[in-house]
Amino acid sequence: MENQVYAMPRIGDTAPEFKAVTTQGDINFPSDYKGKWTILFSHPADFTPVCTSEFMTFATMQDEFEKLNTQLVGLSVDGLYSHIAWLRTIKEKIEYKGMKDVEVKFPLIEDITMEVANKYGMLQPGESNTKAVRAVFFIDPQSVIRAIIYYPLALGRNFDEIKRVIIALQTADNFKVAMPADWRPGDDVIVPTAGSCGVAKDRMDGKEEGVTCHDWFFCTKKLDKDKVLSALG
Repeated sequence: MENQVYAMPRIGDTAPEFKAVTTQGDINFPSDYKGKWTILFSHPADFTPVCTSEFMTFATMQDEFEKLNTQLVGLSVDGLYSHIAWLRTIKEKIEYKGMKDVEVKFPLIEDITMEVANKYGMLQPGESNTKAVRAVFFIDPQSVIRAIIYYPLALGRNFDEIKRVIIALQTADNFKVAMPADWRPGDDVIVPTAGSCGVAKDRMDGKEEGVTCHDWFFCTKKLDKDKVLSALG
């Protein structure tokens, strides 16, 4: 019987549902994570070097993500016993960039049927029919997909960017603003376009306190870093 073909989920979609066995027990996704942000990410295979460097990095940053009310959930098309053996090897044998004795405590999904990988568009024939690409799905507390990043098999992820995306999404929601290129907490944010000609004119004339307009469609304001950080999570 042919594998079922799924449409790749898109930004704004509800995260596709699935039940799975993981290294931390059974999960029902995304309902088990309602009320939290979730980063669901795939890797090509256990016992591979790029994936090992990534899992060590994710594991050492887990506390940072948890402070942002964000749960990590990993996946590959390997089996549970392969996952367990690989994670044990990471903890007992691998030292990299000052990281050692690294214990991976977040769930790693067994997906030997490739059902989840297919549901999330993680298998891409141009890269591989049997290995998931390095997909990253950012899912909000209402189980809505808010951002997606894909990396090829040979390229490890940028974890500063993954954390930046979570912070930026939460800040956008909390303050109803948008973020310019390379935004970091403490940088100016973009104010939504004015809803009326009068408001736009006031902005352009400098009458709206704290708002700087570079043109009618491009206005920014300062957002204090401490205020941003206190609202996260």
